[in-house]
Amino acid sequence: MEQLPCLLLLLPLLSGPLAHAGALKSRIIGGHEAAPHSRPYMAALKMSGDFSCGGFLVAPDWVMSAAHCMGPITVILGAHNIHEPEGSQQVLGVESYHVHPAYDPLMVSNDIMLLKLTAKAKLNKYVQLIPLPKSSNDIPTDTKCSLAGWGLIDKERTSNRLFETNVTIYSRRKCLNVYPQLNDGMICAGSFHHLKDSSQGDSGGPLVCNGVVQGIVSFGNSFPPGVYTRIGNYLQWIKKIIG
Repeated sequence: MEQLPCLLLLLPLLSGPLAHAGALKSRIIGGHEAAPHSRPYMAALKMSGDFSCGGFLVAPDWVMSAAHCMGPITVILGAHNIHEPEGSQQVLGVESYHVHPAYDPLMVSNDIMLLKLTAKAKLNKYVQLIPLPKSSNDIPTDTKCSLAGWGLIDKERTSNRLFETNVTIYSRRKCLNVYPQLNDGMICAGSFHHLKDSSQGDSGGPLVCNGVVQGIVSFGNSFPPGVYTRIGNYLQWIKKIIG
């Protein structure tokens, strides 16, 4: 089965040829609506057409996302319902795009991007930063993590509101059985028991484990686990770009 450059589950399109990331959304299946503004680090990346990605605020003027989300982007911070003009929202442009120099769109490797915003976000209870990993150590197997996004929540229904779900980190040995190309810049997560729970937020959104963003939604097959960019592998590059 072909792998797509975004995490999609239970979608018949996955049985077809490789699709461009910009043509499809990821989704949360079997998740639930998040408490409004309970994830103030979330960023909605509005792009051309109907495609959008997720992202997250790592500095007042920097958002992190997946490299395959590259395109003309407008960033919305502080949102719960992205189709309503909420007073909590801050809408910012992107001054510069920083895709990892080794990003490989065919293998979806080094799938990480930093966006320099045109202005610093105003940090408040609706808009906050999320901590990055302090080390490059791998995430222990069976660690409980969570995802959130505004993508599809079932085969035909989209959500304007932020949805969330929980996943668990897979061992590299088990993940290599599904993704032989797995490398140090990737990590797997999903549900061991329920396909509907191994669901994904928007591409580019955060994989959060114990209050720290450890991964970026990257790609997957039509069954768990999915693959995430492992942020700890890119700390030196991140520091070089952000300063």
